[in-house]
Amino acid sequence: MYQNAQPPRDDKADEIDLLALFQSLWAQKYLIVAITCVVALCAGGYAFNVTPTYQVQSMLRPAPLKDLDELNSTGVYSLTPEEALSRVGAALDSYGTRSQFFQSNRELFSPLQSAGRSLEQAFEDFNAERFTLIQPDPKKTDNLSPFVGLRLQYPDTIDGVAILNGIVKQAIIDERQRVALDMEGVIQNRLNKIERQMSAARASYEAKKETRIAKLGEEDALQRAILQDELKALRVELRTRRLNRITQLNEAIGIARALGITKPTNPTSMGDSAGAGQGNVFRTEVISQQFPLHFMGSDALEAERDALLKRRSDDHTEPQIAKIQNKLQMLENNRQIELINSRQNEDLFLAKLAEMREEAARLKSINLQLSELNLVRIDQPAIQPLKPIKPKKMLIVAVGIVLGGMLGVFIALIRALVRQRPRPE
Repeated sequence: MYQNAQPPRDDKADEIDLLALFQSLWAQKYLIVAITCVVALCAGGYAFNVTPTYQVQSMLRPAPLKDLDELNSTGVYSLTPEEALSRVGAALDSYGTRSQFFQSNRELFSPLQSAGRSLEQAFEDFNAERFTLIQPDPKKTDNLSPFVGLRLQYPDTIDGVAILNGIVKQAIIDERQRVALDMEGVIQNRLNKIERQMSAARASYEAKKETRIAKLGEEDALQRAILQDELKALRVELRTRRLNRITQLNEAIGIARALGITKPTNPTSMGDSAGAGQGNVFRTEVISQQFPLHFMGSDALEAERDALLKRRSDDHTEPQIAKIQNKLQMLENNRQIELINSRQNEDLFLAKLAEMREEAARLKSINLQLSELNLVRIDQPAIQPLKPIKPKKMLIVAVGIVLGGMLGVFIALIRALVRQRPRPE
């Protein structure tokens, strides 16, 4: 049995004849050009019919220091130009600022509305995709001054310049209002603090006044008690003296009656009473001791005793009693307490209250026109661009030509390979 022998394999058959391939492509040059033209025309049609997209941006830089000097000079609120720029930049990046501008200017965004979605949904997409916050690169240190900006890409169906400038203005106004509210809050808090301090000062003054009045009253009461005790003791002493004097007089009266002395006399006269009729005699006696009381005579002694027994008060016999009564009379009314109680405007006697009132008046007099406050300097406002950023028509057409040529060559190669394939016998 004989097996069929396979024909020998021709390795040259698998090799690509470049010259033949090039000739095949050249033969199909009109097809390649036609495909290239069709693709280029499609690309050109797309480039010239697609909605153009424009780009605008606005750049903000720190405001001059003089624009914030009036605000900082109040001593209530401090804001540097860099801080103001940062706050406005945060407002630019805030969804609330853009949404507020959208709600106030819905007509500017009405072209974005399409079938199947509301204007709010269209704005959500527009806000998420079209806005870009511009900030300095922290890795670069060659920036002459800080800045912040906002970039917007928009179709030509809407007024992107008005939208971007409006949002920047809205951010500045919102931040200006926040500064005004912050300042009002700080002023009100300080006024409330001053009111609390003034109330505390008044309460402290009232407590000190009551303490002083109580202290003065206590001192007066103590002095009165001491003087009354002194007066009582002095009267007791005078009464004791009077009783002792009466006792002495009674004894002396008894002695005088026993001696028969009714009129005042002296020991020498009594001794010479027998020779009283002998001429006129003048005697001079120098005695260092006091005569006994009975030499006053019973008449004088009885008269003095009767006067002492009839006496109802001994106050007139002691000058110190009058002085004590004078002091007690002076203590009946404390004029210092009366003056303290009769004060009509007690705030005048509070030393620190005048300073507090002055500070409160200064805070209330602060009336800044914050509606004109320049928080930032608009270095570059958004202006109408001269040409769109996309589509890049010439680039699209060029890419279409290249892709069309590649597609034409590819189709020509496929046709050439199909033609060169051997047909089965």
